Amino acid sequence: METFESLVRAEFAPKNTFLNTASSGLLPARTVTALQGAALIRAEGRPLDPLFEDVEMSRAAFARLAGVPVTRVAAGASVSTHSGLVAASLPAGAEVLTAEDDFTSVVNPFHARGDLKVRMVALERLADSVRPGTALVAVSAAQSADGRIADLPALRAAATEHGARTYVDFSQAAGWLPVDAQSYDYTVSTTFKWLLGPHGAAFLVVPEDFGDLVPVLAGWVAGEVPWDSCYGPIAELAHSARRFDISPALFTYTGTRRSLELLEELGVDAVRTHDLALADRFRTGLADLGHAPLPAPGSPIVSVPGLGGRQPELSAAGIEVSNRAGNLRASFHLYNTVTDVDRILDALSH
Repeated sequence: METFESLVRAEFAPKNTFLNTASSGLLPARTVTALQGAALIRAEGRPLDPLFEDVEMSRAAFARLAGVPVTRVAAGASVSTHSGLVAASLPAGAEVLTAEDDFTSVVNPFHARGDLKVRMVALERLADSVRPGTALVAVSAAQSADGRIADLPALRAAATEHGARTYVDFSQAAGWLPVDAQSYDYTVSTTFKWLLGPHGAAFLVVPEDFGDLVPVLAGWVAGEVPWDSCYGPIAELAHSARRFDISPALFTYTGTRRSLELLEELGVDAVRTHDLALADRFRTGLADLGHAPLPAPGSPIVSVPGLGGRQPELSAAGIEVSNRAGNLRASFHLYNTVTDVDRILDALSH
């Protein structure tokens, strides 16, 4: 009988101490095998039907993870593309509320419009800052820089009270934190971090009635019958969120399907328990060394002020972390072990 540990060890064999999932996750063995198979399909000139099927299987797997019907999930390539779609739907002069220093891909498309009122406040003040006239609140569920988790229930309540829509990026949360996409107007997540997929896939969850979104990026795959929508304007858009799809990176979605299947086998709750135990062990060890990480309770992302400059020497020693604005950022995921935690603590003690 397979256990969490045995299943993880069968899929991952890192050659270093990899503590940088907040930048990009490791690929499972099954995903690597699928990517190789997809490349052979192209190289040998075989029909691409299995690769298009992988897009739909990936969409369905993400829908299960997000807790929504598959008809609400659009498949794309990046968070910034989906943010741009949401930004394009807003009327001129609309107020958008964001968190200070949130990830650029979430917030920049709203600034780029030039005719929106974008208001930035501290993450801790986000829910209290929703007011009459706020059209949209956009925020990451977990902050990329330091792992802080947004108070999403409070934000949802405030948005409901004032009639604002919500746009939540789960890129640093999906895979270890339960995703309740049903509770928000729009959610988005890239798949190459905690979801362990290749680069180039992202999912947007939209309301049943599509909200106010206009499929300005629609190409042939957004048609109700894609192969009948290859030439001229699309006569009939897909009746589901697929109307917001862009042409998929087929290899990427082939890999994404297998990565999402692995997470389903493991269970997000088990992954979360594993990840947080390691992050808490690291925080305790840091305190013993006299270092105080930035507060981010309940997060597998740990950011330590003043230690970012040690990233190059840690990398040279085979320990992969990030330097974010002078802070050392370590992130713990299912393939990490107690040995990994102890190794970075030992390196930082010297």
